[in-house]
Amino acid sequence: MATGTVRLHRVLRCPPDRIYRAFLEPAAMAKWLPPAGFTCEVHHMDARVGGSYKMSFRNFRSGKSHAFSGEYKELVPNEKIHYTDRFDDPNLPGEILATITLKPVSCGTELHIVQEGLPAVIPVEACYLGWQESLLQLAQLVEPEIPD
Repeated sequence: MATGTVRLHRVLRCPPDRIYRAFLEPAAMAKWLPPAGFTCEVHHMDARVGGSYKMSFRNFRSGKSHAFSGEYKELVPNEKIHYTDRFDDPNLPGEILATITLKPVSCGTELHIVQEGLPAVIPVEACYLGWQESLLQLAQLVEPEIPD
């Protein structure tokens, strides 16, 4: 069965540690990860190598949800996150591998995302579009300089 790969690149106006934390803190993930029209519930997150997570996205219009979970394979603070994704739905088989890399640059942080092994029934362009929406929300979370 054929699978797809999505590659994304962004530069965000903030230091790498904010982006790194946004990928590993449950409340942050629930705020920025779901694409437009979805809400997110983080059921479990143990953000350490060998640790796991489980979350679900709910279509706000229809109320239908889909759950997915995975394992953290590699965590290099403020540089790299490598984890797996697996849908609970048997119609979406296989394991997805996601690699997030962060690199400080003169105006913030260069962010690269590679998501490999998308089930054939998920159009790569739809996944890419969803990630673009999520990354806009990520920028709104991590870029503001708000004093305490």
